[in-house]
Amino acid sequence: MIGVLDYNAGNLCSVMKALDHINAEACLVRTVEECAGIDRLIVPGVGAFGSAIDRLRSSGLFDLVDQWLAVNRPFLGICLGMQVLCTGSDETGDVPGFARLPLRARHFASGKVPQIGWNQVKKIRSSRLLQDIEDNSFFYFLHGYYLGIVDDFTVGTTDYGITYSSVIEHDSLCAVQFHPEKSGAAGLALLRNWVERC
Repeated sequence: MIGVLDYNAGNLCSVMKALDHINAEACLVRTVEECAGIDRLIVPGVGAFGSAIDRLRSSGLFDLVDQWLAVNRPFLGICLGMQVLCTGSDETGDVPGFARLPLRARHFASGKVPQIGWNQVKKIRSSRLLQDIEDNSFFYFLHGYYLGIVDDFTVGTTDYGITYSSVIEHDSLCAVQFHPEKSGAAGLALLRNWVERC
């Protein structure tokens, strides 16, 4: 069973519909108790880094996610759910993230911010998430902050004035900067890959 974390920062309806479309059994989880019985976790998110961390902490879900990541259980972060894996973000000063990635989320210094719309993902190494998805496929993005390239983690990159990580994969830790649930056939293929191969 896939648990989709509901902490009032996610694009939950679209995520649940996409999972249903690929016949993946999923449920929304809002409390630590509701996470009993799930074996995969998706953390979506749209909004501010600091507010998201505050909501996770106040609900008790921060510790649950932290422990989940510590024991390397299957995880998929989407958009803000990818950025919270960093040590922190330029958006909110000293608010710490989960620190699973050794860098901060940075604000785009040029171009129209936030980036809204379709952009390409370039494969830079072998990836289960991107398996059988054509290189330079288009996905839907909506974000004003980005992650740099992380050796041994970054498997896909995107260009928007700067080349940044758009797909992260390491053991059971997976994350994407774009919204697969809004990315048509390529996004559904990526979600299917995560369910079946990661």
